[in-house]
Amino acid sequence: MYESLLQLDPIRINFSQSGTHVLNIILAFVMFGVALGIRPGQFKNVVTAPKPFIVGLVSQIIALPSMTFLLVLALSNYITPSVAMGMILVAACPGGNISNFMTHFSKGNTELAVTLTASSTIFSVVVTPFNFAFWGGLYVNFISRRAGEMLQPLEIDMYQMFQTVFIILGIPLVLGILFARYFPKATEKLKKPIQIVSILFFIALVVIAFSNNFELFVKYILYIFFIVLVHNALALGSGYGLASAFKLSNENRRTLTIETGIQNSGLGLVLLFNPKIFPEHLAIGGMLFITAWWGIWHIISGLSISAYWSRKPVN
Repeated sequence: MYESLLQLDPIRINFSQSGTHVLNIILAFVMFGVALGIRPGQFKNVVTAPKPFIVGLVSQIIALPSMTFLLVLALSNYITPSVAMGMILVAACPGGNISNFMTHFSKGNTELAVTLTASSTIFSVVVTPFNFAFWGGLYVNFISRRAGEMLQPLEIDMYQMFQTVFIILGIPLVLGILFARYFPKATEKLKKPIQIVSILFFIALVVIAFSNNFELFVKYILYIFFIVLVHNALALGSGYGLASAFKLSNENRRTLTIETGIQNSGLGLVLLFNPKIFPEHLAIGGMLFITAWWGIWHIISGLSISAYWSRKPVN
């Protein structure tokens, strides 16, 4: 398995600069759609009942990255450093936008879900670069000590990463909130169509990006599928476990499970396709495959869990 995954590392997805710009626009469009569902009044509940919100943020920002770090250590004999870094990158990303729909579908706390998505996205401007550099650096040091030699150090442009996250996530989020505030009627008509179309566009873009490497994708999908399956299950389990440990309501447990298990892997792809952050000399093929497949798989797993919970009473 390890030797097979090594063959992924040299792969660079054949993505033109114009294609990268399209991906950036689509992700910004996705975040604008997310912001249309945000109302300032929703944040009042955070002040009056902060416990679920705090536990949710801890689950996303601290628990998932740290649990991912332990997982890549446990699998270090079976996965390559590139694959491991892809898992760490996904864990460093904020919650995915489709989580709000899934939470509503599963009879969870939709207001909490929207608040967590918005907050984790805002914090991601700082948290995503920090978590990736921190946990990624620890992993590189661990592997280097075990191998007896220093592997390729983790050298990324933190300022460029910060700038990219801010432009792609922060600005559309603010614009969406303002649009919803001043154009409420238009927002109600546009909200659902924008969210559905943006998700379909993202899936289509992933397929197009990998079309030139389709044979390799099919050849190694079994390994990638298993790794993402385990990682995603860990994310979902972390959310549910932490919510249970703090004795949150069943409604909030469902919410934290989905919010922790659904990550904005689209942001991960945007970062990976940016040569100023990940220069071409870096072997990131494993990272690309992990991040792209996560973006597809978490929709499948999230909708499956939501469909199951939608048939179960909350209490």
